[in-house]
Amino acid sequence: MQSTHILMEKKVSFLKHLSDLMTQNKGLQEENESLIHQIEELTKEVDRYKKILYKEKILAEEKKFKSKKIKKYRIATVLFADIQGFNDISEAKNSEVLVDHLDEIFIELETIIKKYNIIQIKSIRDSIMCVGGIPEKNITNPLEVVLIAIEMQYHLKELQRSFGGDKFWSLRIGIHTGPLVAQDFGKNKNNIKITGETVNQATRLRSFCSPGETLISETTYIMIKDLIDCEYYGKMPVKYKGDLQLYNIKGIKTEFSLLNKRLIPNKKFNIRFGLLQFTDLEELILDKLEKELPNSLYYHNVKHTVDVVTQAELIGLGEGVSEEELLLLKTAALFHDAGQIYTYDKHEEAGAAMAREVLPDYYYTPSQIDKICELIMSTQQPPDPRNKLEEIMCDADLDYLGRSDMIPVSNTLYKELKEHNKIASMEEWNMLQIKFISNHQYFTKTARSMREVNKQMQIERIKTLLVEA
Repeated sequence: MQSTHILMEKKVSFLKHLSDLMTQNKGLQEENESLIHQIEELTKEVDRYKKILYKEKILAEEKKFKSKKIKKYRIATVLFADIQGFNDISEAKNSEVLVDHLDEIFIELETIIKKYNIIQIKSIRDSIMCVGGIPEKNITNPLEVVLIAIEMQYHLKELQRSFGGDKFWSLRIGIHTGPLVAQDFGKNKNNIKITGETVNQATRLRSFCSPGETLISETTYIMIKDLIDCEYYGKMPVKYKGDLQLYNIKGIKTEFSLLNKRLIPNKKFNIRFGLLQFTDLEELILDKLEKELPNSLYYHNVKHTVDVVTQAELIGLGEGVSEEELLLLKTAALFHDAGQIYTYDKHEEAGAAMAREVLPDYYYTPSQIDKICELIMSTQQPPDPRNKLEEIMCDADLDYLGRSDMIPVSNTLYKELKEHNKIASMEEWNMLQIKFISNHQYFTKTARSMREVNKQMQIERIKTLLVEA
């Protein structure tokens, strides 16, 4: 009996212990589930913070990118030059004199670069690099950089003569035109870093050529060949891109150089350069007009300016004007209504003032600017031209009178004049047009042949409109 009682007590104790264990296990399970839930929540929180940190990192990188002022350029020209002879200085008997000569050479080369307003990137040991087309984009940068190279080679030879005929130093120059990335590090224009394949190719070209030579790539050659005398040099292998065609610069073409010496541009060169650069000037002024002209100018808008530039060129060519006169006409047409940004009634004077401010930066001479301003003022109404160029300018400005779209164009002028309180009604406007067009005459033979017949038809159309009214 006693043993049975002991067994029962042990059984009860075991069951109680088992129950306690089960209770503890249940508690552990619940605690475990709670911990798992907490871990899941913490994981979600960590993921959320990771996303926030990632976004902040991206924004920080974008901000850093913007702060570095990194900009891509589609067409820029890089010149990379090095002076041969640097490594032989220590072996030369007059090494101190040669070092002084080297300093003079670098000063001269840097002066040439500054003259053309080209950005010098670096001057390290025996090498020098500059780039055209940055920070302001322009279409003439290949030509400007090549002119720098021509002057560099010439002045090195001149310096050698001044050194007593010493030919210890020689210059190798490589030039390539193409896209690049520029990073601006501050207000100093020369504090710029450039990267890209264009930089690499210019460096390779420099190492590919012989002392005293200037090698350019085919890309550069295409953009300067009309004014610069070049000789085919050969091919340079480029990894993954095949062969790069190379050309050796001989100098400015004789007909475009002063005294036919192929070194200094003459007036004919400068005019061709101006016609080429007009593309950049036109983009600048049209962009300014697009942004700043009042919205109330329904007729004297960007389209009108483009029309007058086009017609000034067409009529000028038809009248057989010179290249310089053509440049003056196109420039005057570009500025003739630009003064509308500032004033409506005296916009010709304001346009002439703008031209005097802008054009010196584009190498226009004082006498050319004076003629351009006279052409702008000749567009005042009523037209009273004093010479052939003013006649062309007046005909280009009123070209619409003889075009098939004369009526809709004149309606925009009516809308503009009405908004400026210059006209009261359409009937008054049509009567004024008949009187004006009937008394108007095209001054040039070219304009008369293109527009006079159609102009007479417009008079009849306006008379019909008056009868119907």
